[in-house]
Amino acid sequence: MLPKRFDQARPFVVLASILLAWIFLPLFAKVFTRASFFEIQAPLIVADSFVRDLQTFWSNKAHSKDELLKAGKQVAGLIAQYEYSNQRAAYLEGEILRLENLLKLPSMPDYRFEAARVARRDFSAWWQRMIIRKGSNYGITVGAPVVFAGGVVGRVTEVHKYTSVVDLVTSPTLRLAATIAGDPRPVSYQGGLNNTFSSPRGTVDFVSTEFFASPSVTKHLVTSGMGVFPPGITIGEITMLEPSADGLFKNGEVQLDQRLGTLTEVTVLIPLNPED
Repeated sequence: MLPKRFDQARPFVVLASILLAWIFLPLFAKVFTRASFFEIQAPLIVADSFVRDLQTFWSNKAHSKDELLKAGKQVAGLIAQYEYSNQRAAYLEGEILRLENLLKLPSMPDYRFEAARVARRDFSAWWQRMIIRKGSNYGITVGAPVVFAGGVVGRVTEVHKYTSVVDLVTSPTLRLAATIAGDPRPVSYQGGLNNTFSSPRGTVDFVSTEFFASPSVTKHLVTSGMGVFPPGITIGEITMLEPSADGLFKNGEVQLDQRLGTLTEVTVLIPLNPED
């Protein structure tokens, strides 16, 4: 009877032994083991991403010529808009440089733009992150800001040889220094507890009591420039503000871009002068 009971309990004994061994394992060994396991997984994650891209390619081949012509016209219109935006950006950069020289101000940090494909999304109630198909092989560094057409995506938290992990702006683990558009006073933004199928949201703290916001009258929240993100990048819209517990400030909710959960391509901003 005793050997039979021991055989039944053997899986639990083995599991408990593994857990105890992991608890008492030195920190450097845990970090090395985790990084090695991630590098072993990386080819599978990237291969799965390439297969999805191939499926999308062949599904697009099935579209009719009329659909392709319509899509081509839309792309042509976007290209024309982006060409104008590029000309406008070049003019504004020249103005900024002229004013910096005139006022003897330090230059703003400059970045190299590295486009990266999203390989996998990992969403839970406790963290929101994605894995992109570029890593140290493209010069990506830990802490590099990640953006897209709608604003902030997140920040790089892990860099491996061919992949990187991005902590999303929706994640409770990410906190940013921000400002309300048109006001220089800094506020604090933090990701919220987001369910898988809910609208992406975050929270904002330390807002001046003079501000009011509602779903019909929102306040535009942007990066402040304090930290790794350049100033003025969209974070989201403040949809609600209420007094904090001490009554000195206001706290509220931030509505984020709906496209954050379906992104396929992002841009990593790699600083050209990391020391600056």
